[in-house]
Amino acid sequence: MSEEKRKKPELLSPAGSPESLDAALAGGADAVYLGGTQFNARMNAKNFDRDAMVEAVKKCHDAGVRLYVTMNTQLFDRELAGALSYASFLYGAGVDALITADLGLASLLHEHIPEFRLHASTQMTGQSADAAKLFASLGFDRMVCGREMSAEEIAALVKASPIGIEMFIHGAICVSCSGQCMLSAVMGGRSGNRGECAQPCRLSYNGTYPLSLKDMCLAPHIPEILASGVESLKIEGRMKHPSYVYGVTRVYRRLIDEGRAAEKADIDELARLFSRGGFTDGYYTGKIGKEMLGVRSEKDIGDSRASHLQIPDKPADRLPKIELTERKAPETPAKITFTGKKQSGKPTFTARFRSPSQIPETNVFSRIYLPVDKFDPKANGVFLPPVIREADLPWVRRRLAEAKDKGAQYLLVTNMGQLSLARESGLSPYGDTRLNCFNSRTAAELVSAGDLRGILLSPELILPQIRDMLLPEGVTKGVIAYGRIPLMLLEKPVDAPLLRDRTGAAFPVIKERKRDLLVNSVPTYMADQLKKLDEVGITERHFFFTTEDRAAVLRAVYAYQHGVIPKDPIRRMK
Repeated sequence: MSEEKRKKPELLSPAGSPESLDAALAGGADAVYLGGTQFNARMNAKNFDRDAMVEAVKKCHDAGVRLYVTMNTQLFDRELAGALSYASFLYGAGVDALITADLGLASLLHEHIPEFRLHASTQMTGQSADAAKLFASLGFDRMVCGREMSAEEIAALVKASPIGIEMFIHGAICVSCSGQCMLSAVMGGRSGNRGECAQPCRLSYNGTYPLSLKDMCLAPHIPEILASGVESLKIEGRMKHPSYVYGVTRVYRRLIDEGRAAEKADIDELARLFSRGGFTDGYYTGKIGKEMLGVRSEKDIGDSRASHLQIPDKPADRLPKIELTERKAPETPAKITFTGKKQSGKPTFTARFRSPSQIPETNVFSRIYLPVDKFDPKANGVFLPPVIREADLPWVRRRLAEAKDKGAQYLLVTNMGQLSLARESGLSPYGDTRLNCFNSRTAAELVSAGDLRGILLSPELILPQIRDMLLPEGVTKGVIAYGRIPLMLLEKPVDAPLLRDRTGAAFPVIKERKRDLLVNSVPTYMADQLKKLDEVGITERHFFFTTEDRAAVLRAVYAYQHGVIPKDPIRRMK
């Protein structure tokens, strides 16, 4: 990377509408990202139909600005052909890159439209060089790292990554680690992984707002960010007003060009545009605490209304026009054919526990997993933390070696960046639900990359979708058949044993090494409906034990052995 590139990373601005696109161009963006009418994670934005997309590409390129399109949702098998066809249209229209979150779609794009540049969405939970290497092998040339990463972690990632790194510098941030939130999907049936997040994190729990974070503002850190080698600086805000897009882009354009940190006047300008009681840089600085929390007050709303800016009607005149050679939209298959077999055979039962003290004497489970740092001979497998950063790798490798020496045989992989680690561990690897496997093509890519023996599919899938999924021969198709589904992996602790919402539902909070894990208020339960699991080819029934003591574990096992009808509130697989 040249010294000039280090000094001037790309400024990437949001465009949720044609008006916001004009605002981003007027503010001085180097690139913009926006969504079409399909397959993007902000389906409630105005977005761009096909005619508007063609016009947007021309407008951006005439201004010397690159245009990226978000196709960053998880896809079902029946959607992949349509998504590939839509991507072909975008390529022919001159779009500069796609931001994608689905590994199966990415592999299809690399196969059918290899010239199309791919950026790995933050929804892929890519936070390590090993993840970047996997993405590079699938044709990606950039990875968007998590908003919850610190300055030191980002610098280490940039240094070790074989592809460019994009980071968020301003806007709304998730309290959950990127790509590891199912709160909206489970609570209200609106999936964040599918572009329909209802933002339940902004609601009250325990009478306060322990999940609502202030917006990120890294304007005071611009000089060190410029020196880090990060390739692109991203502003969040596809759901925000054009005045916000223009104003925030203009401030960061000024700071980047002048190579300086924001002063009070700059911060005040940004706060007037949009604020939740101020800003936070807690993730970036590593100062994670209650100061990060914030809600939108009446004063904040009033300030935003009063600060609407007059947006120039022409793009900022600063970049040469982008001349593109003519592109032809390549032909794509009308239907995607998947390789694999329907699952059959006697199902197996597996389980994971938080502690060896939970494990009862039973021969029901063929595989029993414990956290990698808590392995005990009562178990025969370990599971990895779902986020492993560069600094964590030596610790993880030591714990894996120790577990293997004590008799561990199996490994549950919880992040795509762990697949190479799984291969080198010498243990038999299986894929966890946290890999967000929604389709057959993703399953095939995960199996190939990690030599996986089986995969636990996403809890967001319904039974007919599971039925239609084909996995490679010999690979088990599994689901969480019992247990409290993990809803959020929290970088910022909530400092409470449970969160109770306005309906009275209580969501337990469990410590998972450095982070808090928020789990569902009720367990998934299918003990009296196991035939339904047989009918859709589920060959692994996984028990996810969290709050249960040993007696509760035995009751759950008995229920599944005898088809006990539930008496307490539960969650069903549909």
